[in-house]
Amino acid sequence: MAFGGLDSGSNPQPMAEINTTPLVDVMLVLLVIFIITAPLLTHAIRLDLPTAPSAIAPEKPETIALSIDASGALFWNNEPVAGLEALAQRFAQAAARQPQPELHLRADRETRYQRIAEVMASAQQAGISKLGFVTEPYERRRDAGK
Repeated sequence: MAFGGLDSGSNPQPMAEINTTPLVDVMLVLLVIFIITAPLLTHAIRLDLPTAPSAIAPEKPETIALSIDASGALFWNNEPVAGLEALAQRFAQAAARQPQPELHLRADRETRYQRIAEVMASAQQAGISKLGFVTEPYERRRDAGK
């Protein structure tokens, strides 16, 4: 049987010692491998990269936050706007700027679509070409309702 020692004789008992030699051998081999490979992981190659003139990155256009609350009131960058006529004037001024600003439209979920369509039509007539809708992620909206 493999449980007894060599000199077990007439009273065979299991060995209560763990042979750690294979464990130490494996650990030493791993230590040597890590000592050899660790400098290779931190070694960087020095390169002298060429330089070349490049075009200047275009300036990011200004953004206009246009908000419409549930009652249909308009807010231009959080400032109240009197009505669609005043909004059309602001759109015309914004469309004349170079680069043309981006219009970010935020509307309350209870806002009537008619009001949103009027604002979009006014922006299009003024010549605003970049219009985006801002929404909240579904998870945040669902948590806010609780």
